[in-house]
Amino acid sequence: MESRRIAMIFSNGNAQSALEDRGCLRFRPFSASFIAHMQHMGYRSEQSFPDCQFSYRSKDELLFLLECTRKYNFMCGENLMVSLANEGSKKSSLWLKVCQMECRVRNSDVLAVIVDRLFENHIQPIVNAAEEIIGYEFLLRPSSKMRAFNPLELFARARESGLHSSLDQAARLAAIETSARHLPQGVKRFINFLPSSVEHPYRRLNDTFKKIEQLALDTRDFVFEVVETERIRHIAHLQHIFEVCRGQGISMALDDVGAGFSSVEEMSRLQPDYVKIDRSIVNGCRNDAHKQRQIRDIIRRAIDFGGKVLVEGVERREDFEFCLDSGAVLAQGYLFGRPQKPLEMQGLH
Repeated sequence: MESRRIAMIFSNGNAQSALEDRGCLRFRPFSASFIAHMQHMGYRSEQSFPDCQFSYRSKDELLFLLECTRKYNFMCGENLMVSLANEGSKKSSLWLKVCQMECRVRNSDVLAVIVDRLFENHIQPIVNAAEEIIGYEFLLRPSSKMRAFNPLELFARARESGLHSSLDQAARLAAIETSARHLPQGVKRFINFLPSSVEHPYRRLNDTFKKIEQLALDTRDFVFEVVETERIRHIAHLQHIFEVCRGQGISMALDDVGAGFSSVEEMSRLQPDYVKIDRSIVNGCRNDAHKQRQIRDIIRRAIDFGGKVLVEGVERREDFEFCLDSGAVLAQGYLFGRPQKPLEMQGLH
């Protein structure tokens, strides 16, 4: 039953099994000292080469076993891997680090969001200098108030559990499907994108490219936004991702430029098609000389490599006008529209 399901283990973004609150933990590689440690904790091993396994009868007991193993790994300098199996089953889930498995069990609601698609997309308009809508950014939101979540917190917990790639891909595919239902050809679709979720660009993004093809959409309508919830550590890898996406006709954007982890220097090295200036710089810029210098510097550098500048978080017309006068060509913010469900938006077709 759904109420008894405690975790869904993922491999390559797909659900492999739904585990009940009775089952067994399998460990490898195990040692005699580990068996002795678990016996001291009151557990008898059911050895089955090359693994050893311990049964559990509740989620709390499962978490206790994982906690004991994590502490053992720390004290003894070992690196036991763990896998889960339903009671009576010979088939186990994929092998994970103990800390990742513990995170997945503790954050089973994150897994449910991914597998059961407990999310939807809201879209926020992006306008040009004439305030004409040229596209929309797709934003992840909970589909039910009964299963609410904060998107930033959801991704943070997914990262701790090793599931951020699965969540990122699920959100991206859902945004593509939503765009196919609600937007006409020629309207830009800005979709958030975590570079750390794409270790092997050709393989990992293949499902994304196939989805666009299956829905008979034009790749030139898509803009993938690199969202900087993390520092860009491997510029060369991200440049490779840019090349792969651009090879499919998809444009690239760098989000939150000028704040957080996204520096102007990284922008100049990556040379995205769209540069999104962070809202913290845009808000109140009309009356702030420091922010004005920042905006002008970003715009000047973007123009040097042909990037289009989009200013985020625009709430005041005077800020919008300053940015336009400085060379920005696109804008997004409450001044032009809040994020809404596509069905609630007017004039999309």
